[in-house]
Amino acid sequence: MVGLANAAEQAQQEEAANAKGKAEVLEEKASGEGSKARPTPAEIITKPQAQSVDPIGEEPLDDAITCLARSIYWEANRKDNSEMEAIANVVMNRLGHKGFPNTVCGVVKQGHEQGTCQFSWWCDGRADDAREDEPYSHAKEIARKALNRQLQDRSDGALYFHHRKVSPNWSNEYIRTAEVGEHIFFKPAGGKAK
Repeated sequence: MVGLANAAEQAQQEEAANAKGKAEVLEEKASGEGSKARPTPAEIITKPQAQSVDPIGEEPLDDAITCLARSIYWEANRKDNSEMEAIANVVMNRLGHKGFPNTVCGVVKQGHEQGTCQFSWWCDGRADDAREDEPYSHAKEIARKALNRQLQDRSDGALYFHHRKVSPNWSNEYIRTAEVGEHIFFKPAGGKAK
């Protein structure tokens, strides 16, 4: 029995390493410095591969799948598929846009050094571990599809968003692109990020 458990754990770790490697390639392709070519079948992250990454939501935020899935998990309401996809769209839109970092984790963590995080969950002082298995598993599936470029852009090119119950000053400077779930999405006039 112990041998089977060890073999299963090793297979899970190999699957996760494969997914992380594919995510790096897809992340580079999606960034402003990469090409806009669609991933080849060999580059596509499969559902089992994505689910093998960060299996219980407690791993460090150091790979594209984990960073994107946690952003989806914490920023969206964890129930509305469209809203979760729109949050993923903003991260991916930033990844390919001048003025933002060229990695998913860089986008998610941007501003932390100055104490003005772009994504509130990253700077709220609370634990960042996912607490609910099913919603986190769903967030990883959306992250997988986003990295594979299999999502419709529900944000309509947005680079910013906020919850509808708040009204930040910056929202007056941008063009509203969409309302999805509890969030309102924006992009800058003229396409320049601030």
